[in-house]
Amino acid sequence: MVRITEDMVRKRSEHNEMQISTLEEISLHQQDIEKLEYLDKWCRDLKILYLQSNLIPKIENVGRLKKLEYINLALNNVEKIENLEGCESLKKLDLTVNFVGELTSVESLRGLYNFRELFLTGNPCADYEHYREYVVATLPQLQWLDGREIEKSERIQAIQDLPFIRGYILEQQKIYLKKRAREKAESTQKLKQPEDDKERNDEISNKENLSKNDGRWYTDINEGDIKSKKSEQAEREKSHEEKVDDFWQQKSSYTPESRIEVHNHLKELKEKEEKKDEKDEKPARKYFADDGRPYNVNEPKVDFKLTEDDENVYLDVSIFKHMDTTMLDCDVQPQYVRVLLKGKILQLQLPEEISGVNSKAQRSQITGHLLITMPKLKPILRPKQPKAEKKPINDVPQGKTKQNNMQSSQYLEVDAKARSGPDITGIVQDKASMKAPFDGHAVKRSTMEARPNSADFVDDSNVPPLE
Repeated sequence: MVRITEDMVRKRSEHNEMQISTLEEISLHQQDIEKLEYLDKWCRDLKILYLQSNLIPKIENVGRLKKLEYINLALNNVEKIENLEGCESLKKLDLTVNFVGELTSVESLRGLYNFRELFLTGNPCADYEHYREYVVATLPQLQWLDGREIEKSERIQAIQDLPFIRGYILEQQKIYLKKRAREKAESTQKLKQPEDDKERNDEISNKENLSKNDGRWYTDINEGDIKSKKSEQAEREKSHEEKVDDFWQQKSSYTPESRIEVHNHLKELKEKEEKKDEKDEKPARKYFADDGRPYNVNEPKVDFKLTEDDENVYLDVSIFKHMDTTMLDCDVQPQYVRVLLKGKILQLQLPEEISGVNSKAQRSQITGHLLITMPKLKPILRPKQPKAEKKPINDVPQGKTKQNNMQSSQYLEVDAKARSGPDITGIVQDKASMKAPFDGHAVKRSTMEARPNSADFVDDSNVPPLE
């Protein structure tokens, strides 16, 4: 049984800073509450009370709430209007879809001078003939009934017809109360039936076992009992889905007992589903083996590259460009590296031990990639290769001309036979004899003979020679 507790009330009073002594409004709907209690002691200043969609069978323990103005008990199991005489400030009562069949119980609201609005839609009494006229005539202070305003002419007519209407109401109410008593008896019998069947089947099984042992057959075991036992066994062998289908296909009247039965059935199904989910729940992911060796895990399913050289190990993680850096976290250990992306772990085992203190992580502003550089604890030391000195072109070794040195530096092949094309280097033998004129074509120089001097030539020493 779900009952109202102090913790429940405090959780629902967050708007009042968890103070329940000065609470004026509280909502306790859909809590499967089966008894209304303690509120008149804890919340004496309560004005509005929401209790819809519960399993409350009786209105009680609210008579001390002198300031209560509105109480909502829709979708409960209330069968009678009672214990509201002390609610002096009550203005509105909502009993939509309950089981109020005793319509004369509305007379208990006659002394509430502030009472203005009543809802009884969906109750058995709302189907009585002259139901509205009776309520209007019984409660002269009432202004609204089932969402409809009461007119003066309607009230005058109802008061005039009340002596005749009351007899019809009492007769219909008596019929309903007899029907209700029968439903209660059937419900009690239905609840008792499984226990009786179980006891009978156990007794039959014991007698059958005794008959097999001593060879006698008990005469009080009739054929009907055996069939009943077989049907009980067949019922047990049904699957869970078949039992659920049988429950919902079973015909039953809408009563407080059937509503509780449906509630218990749904609660049982929910508990079975929760147990099934607990069994099917995946085991927690392990990040390390029993010997302490780290596993490779890629929960965010991102692309990455793990490379190394003689000195460092590099991890390049392809992170989304627009992902905020505050959603990332790195943890570098000697044997593994871990990157946390939005709560998901990327963990990789390193090829060798590294120095976590000297490691660094950098984020690219262009691609968004994360590069983690991890120096090796024992880097590979290699001898440095001496660099080949480049000789200057003007530096000509002894015994060789500059021209020969230039010719030898133009060939890349070691062996002349390795050249696949024709050798064109010997087309011009003497480069000194070639001259490039203005048009760019090279012509061969020719030696011209000196013209002999004329007869009247005078060699003057003061005139410089022509070059």
